[in-house]
Amino acid sequence: MKVPAALVTGLVGALLPMAVPAAAGPIATPTATAVTGTARTGGTALTMRRMPSPVAEKTGTIANGGRVAIVCQVTAQRITGTVRTTNLWDRLANGHYVSDAYVRRPATPIPACPAAVPPAPPAPAPSIPAPTPGESWGLPVTAGLVSGFRTVARPAHDGVDLSARRETPILAAAAGTVIRVVCNVSAGTCDVDGKPALRGCGWYVEVQHAGKVVTRYCHMVRRPVVAVGQAVTKGQLLGHVGTSGSSSGPHLHFEVHVEAAPAIHDNAVDPIAFLRSRGVSMG
Repeated sequence: MKVPAALVTGLVGALLPMAVPAAAGPIATPTATAVTGTARTGGTALTMRRMPSPVAEKTGTIANGGRVAIVCQVTAQRITGTVRTTNLWDRLANGHYVSDAYVRRPATPIPACPAAVPPAPPAPAPSIPAPTPGESWGLPVTAGLVSGFRTVARPAHDGVDLSARRETPILAAAAGTVIRVVCNVSAGTCDVDGKPALRGCGWYVEVQHAGKVVTRYCHMVRRPVVAVGQAVTKGQLLGHVGTSGSSSGPHLHFEVHVEAAPAIHDNAVDPIAFLRSRGVSMG
């Protein structure tokens, strides 16, 4: 299914790693030998990474305008940022890295860091289990796909984004039991429209299904209509599409996890492939 480019632009990039937001990273504390700079991102938070790579593990954020203490620099992937285009990455006093493309700093010479160990490749997603006898699956919404599972641009995206309109009913993909009903946002409330600068899944629901499968439904417009411990049937209403949490427009972020709860990055699988294995096509 082809989706208008404007819609893709409006929605892709809406989410961060799911679902409980990481605590905001500490502003690096200056040391006697550190060069102090200022994060300049144009408004959004500057992401800190465990290694000098845009796909390395995210370790926190620094607010636009926040101070950073740079102890050394390494040469890595070239980034075009709001301050400069450069292949330099800054190691901060807290041991984490940010791209120098987003740091305004004096022209003071900064020493090169000792050679860093390259980031380990991401662990492969677990295999999709065979269907449990008698189980039946369907779509949570009928809508176009605007962002896939762990794409090159978004390697930590543990689900798919479906461009459903605000207030579209979100249905349980299969029978199961509700195990989580959560407001997940880094600041403010889930009862208002979110924005990309926030972190978190907004209002979301998790359902435990047969065969140790968990599904997650994010960014609901208001508190879900189900409660923890409630049994649901395939196609039962869980809530309605919205844009709460880290989101730039109404859509459903849908995840599938295997190997039982809790639903984490390491046990997420591609929802499209999972549903296909159950005879359900997602666009």
